[in-house]
Amino acid sequence: MTALSARTCLVLGMIAAIGSLPTLALAQDDVSRPALLEGLLACRTIQPEGERLACFDRASDAFDTAERQGEVTVVDRAQARETRTRLFGLGLEGANLFGRMRGDDRVEAIETTLSTASTDARGRAVLVLADGSTWHQVDSERINARLSPGAPVRIRQAAVGSFLLSVNGTRSVRARRER
Repeated sequence: MTALSARTCLVLGMIAAIGSLPTLALAQDDVSRPALLEGLLACRTIQPEGERLACFDRASDAFDTAERQGEVTVVDRAQARETRTRLFGLGLEGANLFGRMRGDDRVEAIETTLSTASTDARGRAVLVLADGSTWHQVDSERINARLSPGAPVRIRQAAVGSFLLSVNGTRSVRARRER
């Protein structure tokens, strides 16, 4: 199998895995490194210095090409946390999208502001937040805050995959992220 077809298989595998992310729960030890990274790191073991340098040159060129073509993406811890924050509430909390994730990198709450608010046919709140996410109230509790644009909103993870949403520091209601 050529390096290109191996990368293609890897990308297709990742696309298939992303399709099943809500049910995906990878343990940290189950995450393997991409073949391109393994190839780059394998160069360290080559003894003649000239051969080692040539190996690093080939491997880093392949890695650079793959990154430029979008076959591989490199993110630092801050970028990974920002992405996890944007995905908060979509059922992806158990999916380790960025490889070996530290326990303290979990996002357990977000704080943002309200953009718009409306009610559904049952009188439950539908809130669009500044980050573009839409949250739908799922219980019948009354939100005792004024739902005006710019109001501070805090959403935190609760038991059994549910979320508690509070507007302007008032009593929380149960909510579900729609998008």
